[in-house]
Amino acid sequence: MEEYRKLNFPSITLRATRQGGSVSVWDAVRQQYVVLTPEEWVRQHVVAWLMDSYALLPVQIIIEYPVEINGTHQRADVVVVDKSGAPLLVVECKEADVDFSREDVLSEVYAQAVRYNATIHAPQIMITNGLRHFCFRTDDFCTYQPTRELVF
Repeated sequence: MEEYRKLNFPSITLRATRQGGSVSVWDAVRQQYVVLTPEEWVRQHVVAWLMDSYALLPVQIIIEYPVEINGTHQRADVVVVDKSGAPLLVVECKEADVDFSREDVLSEVYAQAVRYNATIHAPQIMITNGLRHFCFRTDDFCTYQPTRELVF
């Protein structure tokens, strides 16, 4: 399997297979193999961390959650829902090479998560490139305040 950068999450073990010219990994949430891309590497770490750290069940995590914005079909990387299906968290994942030290890049990714959440209505959003993570809370879906931890 191709070597990917160590992320700022606990290490995980992935079940991998080579299919054609690419590597696919088993996604326990989607119950299928998915092509391992640099962004998927981050997403798999985020999902494992959420399940391990917050005791979330796979049914509480929706990967590639459909979102319609201005008539365009888009997908939020990860949405966490409570046991009744109400959204709790929107996570936007970027590959580790996306430079979050650049204010314009960070601002663009933050704006993307906020746009998704304008439709989803979760009280929390998180953006991550696997190395740096930023979490925010909102009460009104217009104003977001940075937070150090997620609450479920």
